[in-house]
Amino acid sequence: MSKTTPATTDAPVGDQDLGAAGSQLSTAPAESLSMPALGVVGWARWFWRQLTSMRVALLLLLLVALGAIPGSLIPQSGTDATKVADFVKNNPTLGDVYDKLGLFHVYSSVWFSAIYILLFVSLVGCIVPRTWQFVGQLRSRPPGAPKRLTRLPAYTTWRTEAEPEQVREAALALLTKKRFRAHLAGDNVAGEKGYLREVGNLAFHIALIVLLTSFAWGQLFKSEGNKLVVEGDGFSNTLTQYDDFKSGNLFDTGDLVPLSFRLNKFTGTYETSGPNKGTPRLYQAAITYSEGAYGKGHKTLVKVNEPLEVGDAKVYLTAHGYAPLITVRDGKGNVVFHDAVAMLPLDSNVTSTGVVKVLDGYKNPKGVSEQLGISAFFLPTYTKGSETASTFPALNNPVLNLAPYHGDLGVDSGIPQSVYQLDKSHVKAFKDAKGAQLRENLKPGQTMQLPGGAGSVTYEGTKQWANFQVVQQPASGWALAGALTAIFGLAASLFIQRRRVWVRAVRGADGVTVVEMAGLGRSESAKVPEELGELAGVLYDQAPGAPDPDAAPDTQHSAKSLLADPAPEPSTEPTTPDPQVVPAERPEK
Repeated sequence: MSKTTPATTDAPVGDQDLGAAGSQLSTAPAESLSMPALGVVGWARWFWRQLTSMRVALLLLLLVALGAIPGSLIPQSGTDATKVADFVKNNPTLGDVYDKLGLFHVYSSVWFSAIYILLFVSLVGCIVPRTWQFVGQLRSRPPGAPKRLTRLPAYTTWRTEAEPEQVREAALALLTKKRFRAHLAGDNVAGEKGYLREVGNLAFHIALIVLLTSFAWGQLFKSEGNKLVVEGDGFSNTLTQYDDFKSGNLFDTGDLVPLSFRLNKFTGTYETSGPNKGTPRLYQAAITYSEGAYGKGHKTLVKVNEPLEVGDAKVYLTAHGYAPLITVRDGKGNVVFHDAVAMLPLDSNVTSTGVVKVLDGYKNPKGVSEQLGISAFFLPTYTKGSETASTFPALNNPVLNLAPYHGDLGVDSGIPQSVYQLDKSHVKAFKDAKGAQLRENLKPGQTMQLPGGAGSVTYEGTKQWANFQVVQQPASGWALAGALTAIFGLAASLFIQRRRVWVRAVRGADGVTVVEMAGLGRSESAKVPEELGELAGVLYDQAPGAPDPDAAPDTQHSAKSLLADPAPEPSTEPTTPDPQVVPAERPEK
């Protein structure tokens, strides 16, 4: 009579019961709760084991994530020193505490660096021995079958008239065909599958090391600068050319990629109707760039999320606005200023503000040298009834509103000031005929006359400007590769199960071959019994069951029939039940 027998429940399935057959299904180090022996060496060994354990690595990874929170919520000195100064000025007590804790420079603080380095050491100390152990497993063969296969979670057996050698050869061919690493081990065939689980596990942790290294390298050697360029103007990648610039602690100005470009034309289109009216449809900058000091010019388009890449540098298009072309003349008609003045947008319709500063060359009607400051508001689409804001971002009806001042602009005081703001503390406003402050709206080609023969201001036309961000982020490619590897490695470690299958074929006392099949997985899963049932069904076709002389004909069931029908209909004739006969899919644990 053929039987499918479950694992007995009198003892757990473990390394002591299965020997080498149940060992090395994982490269995870064995957990030890024993305290170290007294002495420096014992405590050092215990500390190293704790540091390189996976739970400590996960705890350190959590601490890194928690430590990055204040770096996102609190202004950082390396990103915006002005906001840090304002925060300390408005919150002196809290600012002093934050400064002592290093919260204004989180990513370069001692405590964050300590967590980062400990996480790196923990991962390396955990991965290196596991990788070496896994390589040893790949070079060795799957272990032979334990003495008592009935102890395994999935088990089946039957009797066959085929020779043991034929059964073992058929089992070896079957397991090899199913992509098991299989070999003959005495009277049994041992097969193992699912090595990609451990490969994925190790790849995931190695990818974490690559990510940590890439992020650290990128933060230390990165650089990031912004430059506003008006149509017709150019930029050279030197430190003095940037409007603002920030870099990592180990960055050197010699690391800047030799690059220059000229903005030929900016093109922007917008939705003209519907609920999305005014929404940008196209932003692109036509530029001519060259590499190196004497490089040949190349024309290209820079679009949003489509940067120009030159070496390790990427040039992004980040903002857009208008620059009215303004000409200022003195009372004698001499041109003292002629340039396009960039205006900063205030809203989505590109209502903009700016300042025209005439620092040299201007003299008032009395012949005294003065400085002129002109406060300006620009409306790309002017509409009556809405004189203070533009109604559309495109240049449909541009109007420039000007309010001129004369006197000392304070630029010679040694105190830095923004080119987009006007210091009115030492200047006087020009007055109109009614004694009110002079202010006029100009359209392209129109001129505003300053009172008393002080000169004139002409709005010649409008150019456009684009803001470019030049970024050098070393090791960004390594970071991307590490992230992708971590995702695929984690998926492999979660969805692939490492398991072993043994097939034993020996001749019984009555001369009939007894076939036993058993499977063991690293974790509890229904996949092992199901897979064993499929393998047993295929092998049974090649080595069909032999009749059991001690059983009645109606109770003789093959292993294949039991696997296919877990709950056969009970016989109507009286028989002696065998409590050990159960299907392979439902072994007792």
